[in-house]
Amino acid sequence: MTLEAIKYKSGQLQILDQLLLPAESKYIPVAGVKDGWSAIHKMQVRGAPAIAIVGCLSLVVEIYDKQYETKAALANEIGEHLQYLVTSRPTAVNLKLAADDVKGQVESLLANETVTVDGMKQEVIKAIEYMLEKDISDNRAIGDNGANVLVKGVDRPLKLLTHCNTGSLATAGYGTALGVIRSVNERNLLEHVYCTETRPYNQGARLTAYELVHDKLPATLVTDSMVAALLSSRKIDAIIVGADRVAANGDTANKIGTYQMAVVAKHHGVPFYVAAPFTSIDVAIEDGSHIKIEERPEHELTHIGGQRIAAPGIGCWNPAFDVTPAELITGIITERGVLKPCELAEKVRQK
Repeated sequence: MTLEAIKYKSGQLQILDQLLLPAESKYIPVAGVKDGWSAIHKMQVRGAPAIAIVGCLSLVVEIYDKQYETKAALANEIGEHLQYLVTSRPTAVNLKLAADDVKGQVESLLANETVTVDGMKQEVIKAIEYMLEKDISDNRAIGDNGANVLVKGVDRPLKLLTHCNTGSLATAGYGTALGVIRSVNERNLLEHVYCTETRPYNQGARLTAYELVHDKLPATLVTDSMVAALLSSRKIDAIIVGADRVAANGDTANKIGTYQMAVVAKHHGVPFYVAAPFTSIDVAIEDGSHIKIEERPEHELTHIGGQRIAAPGIGCWNPAFDVTPAELITGIITERGVLKPCELAEKVRQK
């Protein structure tokens, strides 16, 4: 059974608290927008697709049982809530794009005089609920498209490497980069998968390892600093990572540590793929230099499980993401196919 990080039904939302994994599997309620913002900011939910879905569903929970006198009042409240939610984690573009889509829908419904206040609310709720369903189908398509490229012309099982967490815990289900790995495994062509610990927050060691064990996939955990040695000593067929934002030229922001993996992959001639839905592509940003990189609190670097591991008084720099230049990326795996970085902007405009 696939792991379920988001549970939603009829205006009721629960999320699997990923700060407690793997020691404890506990679902916590999200009672509205403030809870949604907090869960995203504290990284109780993480992964760009899941952030967008939980943020928007927290809006649904907020307005689900409320009554509004006018469409304008409803529109104003939705706009204020979405603006607030987008501030929770600025690097991941999926939430901003989803919020823009909802705002666009609200403006259209507001201008339509045949739509009642309740009708407007129900249409917004219906559209957001559909995001959950669509993300799973998109992830399946990403997995299949990625597997098609990886196994093409190959008559033996593959050894793959991934970074951070891009699976069921980062999406509505199945996953992006981990979805590709799952799809390869479903074809009986996965020999082994290596996952990095992903310091300083250990999403790989805590979350990806948890999913790999859950799915009974042949897997090994390595530290982030072992990647070069791994590529040098063992035959790795490809590296597949996720993305929090992809610029128009293909530069990609992903979990810190991704850039150095791409550099090492280039040196060793290992294909380096990014798996992401179209909602992660931001053609409004020309290149990676314009992507805002979130910096996290020092304690995430100096402490593990509340226990200090760094010398008191030391200064810290803790960016959550880095940017991998497009020239280091072999291809970007999306639900619409595998694209070269230079093809992104045109493909997005065609959607």
